[in-house]
Amino acid sequence: MPDDRLARAESLIRSIPDYPEPGVLFRDITPLLADADALRATIDAMIEPFAGTFDVVAGIEARGFLLAGAVAIAAGVGLVPIRKAGKLPRPAASVDYALEYGTATIEAHDDIRPGMRLLLVDDVLATGGTLQAAHTLVRELGGEVVGTSVLMELEGLGGRALVGDVHTIFRG
Repeated sequence: MPDDRLARAESLIRSIPDYPEPGVLFRDITPLLADADALRATIDAMIEPFAGTFDVVAGIEARGFLLAGAVAIAAGVGLVPIRKAGKLPRPAASVDYALEYGTATIEAHDDIRPGMRLLLVDDVLATGGTLQAAHTLVRELGGEVVGTSVLMELEGLGGRALVGDVHTIFRG
C-alpha cells in the first residue's frame, strides 16, 4: 500500500490535550473514520499481515467496534464483540484486569467457539491491560488469537511489553 495513503490517514487523527482530564492527550480518530479513502487504507493495513489466517474478528469496546466491523466486512468474516461487564445479555466468560486506578471487566458470549481463529482489533494500545484481558478471554472460550491489530500504539505507556506482538498502523 502506498505510504502516502497511510500518511494522509494519520494526518487526520487529532490530538486533543487535557481530555478527558488534565494531562491526558486524547487521540480523536473520528476525522479518519469520516474519510472513506483514509478508512479503507487503514483497514487494509490492519488486515494485511493476517489475511486468510482468521475465521472471525473480535472487536474490543468501544472504538475497537468501529474498526473491527470494517475489518470483518473487508475480510469477509464475522464479528464478535468483547464488551465491558454488564453490557451483554448472555456472557459466557469474563476477565478482570487492572487499570491505572482500579479494575475493569470484559465479557464475551459463547459465539467464540473452541478452535475458532480470531483477529483481535482495537483502536489504541496503551498500557496493554485491555488487550491482555481480551487474549485471556478468547483462550478461556477455546478460541485462538492469531493476531492483534491496533490503529495506534502509544509507545511511552509500555503496552507491548505486556501484550507481546501487536501489529500497529500508527505510533503516538
